[in-house]
Amino acid sequence: MSLKSIYELYQAMERDHTMLSFKGVVTPDLLSSVLQIMESKLNHVEKSNKTKKKVYNVLVECLQNLYHHNENIQEEDGINFLFSKSALLMISKNEGNYEVKTGNYILKENSEDLKVKLDDINALNKEELRVLYKSVLNEGEMSEKGTAGLGMIDIARKSGNKLEYSFLPVDKKYDFFCLNVKIN
Repeated sequence: MSLKSIYELYQAMERDHTMLSFKGVVTPDLLSSVLQIMESKLNHVEKSNKTKKKVYNVLVECLQNLYHHNENIQEEDGINFLFSKSALLMISKNEGNYEVKTGNYILKENSEDLKVKLDDINALNKEELRVLYKSVLNEGEMSEKGTAGLGMIDIARKSGNKLEYSFLPVDKKYDFFCLNVKIN
């Protein structure tokens, strides 16, 4: 990256009012650090305790999704790339609204199921989301990764907005899943 590119990146982050940006491996220590940093930043920039709580809760769910669901990218010969388990997280505030943006690798074979799940979530209103959340919570089935499937439902509930997403093709085996959550 050239020195000019660094400044252009800085300008883009300023223009987008980026509060925090991270690209790398998501670990339990990172989760704690990011949450601590954002709690401090929110205490300085946000007056509404309700909004602080919503942003914080959405951020927790997004970070947990990155931690639990990021795929380990490998070359065909089995040697890990430098960006193995790497993910992207950005938090910004524009015109009174917060945005949490995430990006992570996902197996193509899982993309369609996630798309269907997100479309189903986006089709529900507030009350229907609450009912679905309780239903999934009561069923109590855990996935192979130790999650119950509540994360995206909870993000939609707490943000109060539809989940914006896309799947960008990486290669024959992987997509890059992008999620943008608006909180107002």
